[in-house]
Amino acid sequence: MHRLALSAVLVLAALSAAADPLPSWKDGPAKQAITGFVTDVTKAGGKDFVPPAQRIAVFDNDGTLWIEQPMYTQLAFVLDRLKVLAPAHPEWTEQQPFKAALEGDLATLGAAGSEGLLQLVIATHSGMTSAEFETIALDWIGAARHPRFQQPYTQLIYQPMLELLEYLRGNGFKTFIVSGGGADFMRPWSETVYGIPPEQVIGSQIAQRFEVRDGVPVIVREPEVAFIDDQAGKPVGIQRHIGRRPILAFGNSDGDIQMLQWTTGAPGPSLGLILHHTDAEREYAYDRESHFGRLDKALALAPENGWVLVSMKDAWSHLFPPTQGSQPDE
Repeated sequence: MHRLALSAVLVLAALSAAADPLPSWKDGPAKQAITGFVTDVTKAGGKDFVPPAQRIAVFDNDGTLWIEQPMYTQLAFVLDRLKVLAPAHPEWTEQQPFKAALEGDLATLGAAGSEGLLQLVIATHSGMTSAEFETIALDWIGAARHPRFQQPYTQLIYQPMLELLEYLRGNGFKTFIVSGGGADFMRPWSETVYGIPPEQVIGSQIAQRFEVRDGVPVIVREPEVAFIDDQAGKPVGIQRHIGRRPILAFGNSDGDIQMLQWTTGAPGPSLGLILHHTDAEREYAYDRESHFGRLDKALALAPENGWVLVSMKDAWSHLFPPTQGSQPDE
């Protein structure tokens, strides 16, 4: 291509990106709600203007920023860790929920509920230093592949959400992850993948203590859970960690209800959004019957609370970053 023509193409592409900061979002109610809200809260002198320091946006992670089917990504990590540790624990072959985990019995795992999953997390996430756990998590996230897409999990992030995070930050927002998943599992890679630094990641946490080993100060991960950042724990985690009430919250399941209520229940402008997985062809379609990311009560609460339901199939023209092996886009 001639240099002049190439330059013209690049200029047009830049202008197009500037004109539409959310190119993977189809024109429609969801996109209009987002851009209208951002315009209102950033317009100096406007009735809904919010100072930059108060522009806090919080996002669930699993099923909101990246894929969560056929199971939570951290659960896939737990299952792989159990296999590594199993030879030292022969009792696990007969003890639930370890037996189900080792056999890949997801139905039994789902029936074990949060208590059963916590047992697995404690067994695989404790008994090491924080630095050792970070290395284990980073090694796994770099090597593991999703069973359907055969891509690294960190490449199965949603392109429309990456655009939204960047759009918000470009308009003076500070973006946080508020997830039921482990904070220490996400923090090693959240900045590289989402542009969200580790200090802006709120999640469930294993108890930890400080000690000096052979003259070296370390943080040791203990076999108990210190905090569950899910459901009613999410507003508590936000208050503890941020100290400001968000004005935008984006979730995808019933576990995000209280976060949405906390965000949109205060006086002043706010926006609550729920991603509805409706695209079986390009990703997955699920809501009320799913063991992971169940969306049931929040579907009923959305209209009465003014939360915007974002249908993946209808609202997004692309799902994953264009270099990844995603399903055909519309």
